[in-house]
Amino acid sequence: MAFDDALGERIRTLLRKTADIAEKKMFGSLVFLHRGNMIVGIWKKSLIARPGPQAGEQSLLMPHVRPFDVTGKPMKGWVMVHPEGLATDADLALWIEQSLAFVETLDAKTG
Repeated sequence: MAFDDALGERIRTLLRKTADIAEKKMFGSLVFLHRGNMIVGIWKKSLIARPGPQAGEQSLLMPHVRPFDVTGKPMKGWVMVHPEGLATDADLALWIEQSLAFVETLDAKTG
């Protein structure tokens, strides 16, 4: 199992009404993009969220959250939320909403 299919389905359900969403499998994970920019993804059983640089720092103070780092170099503005932090759909929705709000500030990627 490269990523948690059940978490993927939960994310799909929460993003169903959002326009310009795409899914892409990459590097053994599943990611969800808005206008070509990654909002959230799944790494094994954890959520990769993109709350942005400022909110990302604050997010690290929350339980079950750590820097997103699968290569030895943490990515600024990205966090990994362990399954315990995603117990309810409301928990997951908060991460998606925060990440989508940040991604909507970015220019669309083309190509």
